[in-house]
Amino acid sequence: MTSQVERILAQWHTEKPQLDVSPMAVIGRLSRAASAVEARIAANFAAQGLDSPTFEVLATLLRSGLPHSLTPAVLARDAMISTSAVAQRLNKLEARGLVSRTANPDDGRGTLVSLTPAGRNLVEAALPTHLATERSITGTLSKDEQALLAKLLEKITDAAS
Repeated sequence: MTSQVERILAQWHTEKPQLDVSPMAVIGRLSRAASAVEARIAANFAAQGLDSPTFEVLATLLRSGLPHSLTPAVLARDAMISTSAVAQRLNKLEARGLVSRTANPDDGRGTLVSLTPAGRNLVEAALPTHLATERSITGTLSKDEQALLAKLLEKITDAAS
């Protein structure tokens, strides 16, 4: 069966045979894979009353170790989201009782974001099914293929950044 990407490449080859459209084979498949993975992960999180950004913030706080507190800037960096997105997300998470904000004892102008017991319970309950979802997606590849793909994706990310 011909994939959508293969059909697009064939159309370009017919319409513009003088152009090398081979990068589209990689980028098109990468984009489609990312969309499909995001949809699977989103469905898993939705079943648990979460979304990806919420999970990412809670998981970042949990994996930071005791006392599960970070400054908003460090949280943004480690969760790989923008500082403005963190501010908006923290308002929502605090309203749900999943995080708390307190004055930073090391910086009188700053705050610390801490995982509440409810936030910790939620992320710890979601983590096993999240990992199972990721495993079901990547399980089609051998361990060696997974390691190679991770390295290749890192190279593409670096080139695009």
